[in-house]
Amino acid sequence: MWLLTVLLPLLKLYLCGMKVLFYQMFNRSFTLPVLPKQNGRVAIVTGGTRGMGYETARHLAGLGMHVVIAGNEREEGAAAVSRIQEEGVEGKVEFVFIDLTSLKSVRQFAQNFTARGLPLHVLVNNAGTMMVPERKTVDGFEFHFTLNYLGHFLLTNLLLDALQRAGRPGRCSRVINMSSATHYGGEVQMEDLNRRVCYSSHGAYSQSKLALVLFTYHLQERLAAGGLPVTVNAVDPGMVDTALYDNLWSLAQTLKRPVAKILFRTPAEGASISIFAAAASELEGVGACYLYNGLRTQSSRSSYDPELQARLWEKSCELVGLQG
Repeated sequence: MWLLTVLLPLLKLYLCGMKVLFYQMFNRSFTLPVLPKQNGRVAIVTGGTRGMGYETARHLAGLGMHVVIAGNEREEGAAAVSRIQEEGVEGKVEFVFIDLTSLKSVRQFAQNFTARGLPLHVLVNNAGTMMVPERKTVDGFEFHFTLNYLGHFLLTNLLLDALQRAGRPGRCSRVINMSSATHYGGEVQMEDLNRRVCYSSHGAYSQSKLALVLFTYHLQERLAAGGLPVTVNAVDPGMVDTALYDNLWSLAQTLKRPVAKILFRTPAEGASISIFAAAASELEGVGACYLYNGLRTQSSRSSYDPELQARLWEKSCELVGLQG
C-alpha cells in the first residue's frame, strides 16, 4: 500500500520534473508577441503578489487593464500594488483579500466583487502551493486540493455570471487555469479526494493539477453548449524558480539551487504563457487548450476522459455547495 500511495506518486512527480528540465535545457522560453491593448478590461489574478502571479498582474496592467490582485497576504499585496504603480502602467491595479482555502472567504470575495458592478473579462486562477505536509483547511479538506483546485472551482463558478455579461462574440471573456506537467503523473482518487487513506504530498499536488485540467475541459464544454462568450484554457509554465519549491525537503532544496539558476525559467518567463492566454488575439474564441511554451499541447490521457470530468464536476459542486 505504501509503495503505491506514497513512493509511486513521488517517482512520477520527479520523473515529470526531469522531463521538463530536459526540454528546457534545449528549448528557449516562449517569447511573448506584441499583444493588443486591453484598456477598459478588468482582470482578477489570484496569487498575484509574488512570482508568476505578480508578473502576470504587472504585464496585464501594463496593457491597460484594471487588475485585481487577489491574495491572502495584505502587506505583500500592498507592496505589489506599489511596485506596479511605480512603473507608471496604463492600467489600474489594486489588492483584494481572499483566502482560497476557506470557502467562506471565496464566497465573500465573489460577493464583494459582484456588488461593485465591475465587468470581468479575465480570471487567472494562478495561486497554488506544492508539497506541504498533510494539513486540513478550515472546511476540513486537504490543503493542496483546496488551494490549487477547489477554491478556484468555486471562485470561477461564482464569477461566471460576471464573465458572461462582460464577454461577447468576437471578444470573449477568458478563464486561465494554472496547471503543471505534474498532472501527467496525477491520479484523481474520486473515493478519497482528501487523501485520508494514505497521505502523499506528491500525490496530492499532482491530483490537484490534474483536477484543474479536467475542470478546464468540462467547463469549456458546458459554456460552448450554452453558446456563452467565455473561454477556458489550462496553462503549464514549466519549471519556474519561485517560492513554490520552498517545501522541498532539505537535500532536494540544496540540489535544486544550482540547477534552478541554469535550467529553471524566471517568474517573468513562466508568466508569459498566462499573459498570452489572457490577451493574445490568436486565442480569441479558443478554449479547452492545454498551453505549454506557447504551443497547444496534449495533456494527459486521463484528462480527456468525459466521465471523469463529469464525476469530478458533480463531486466538486457537492463539496462546495453548488447545484450541479
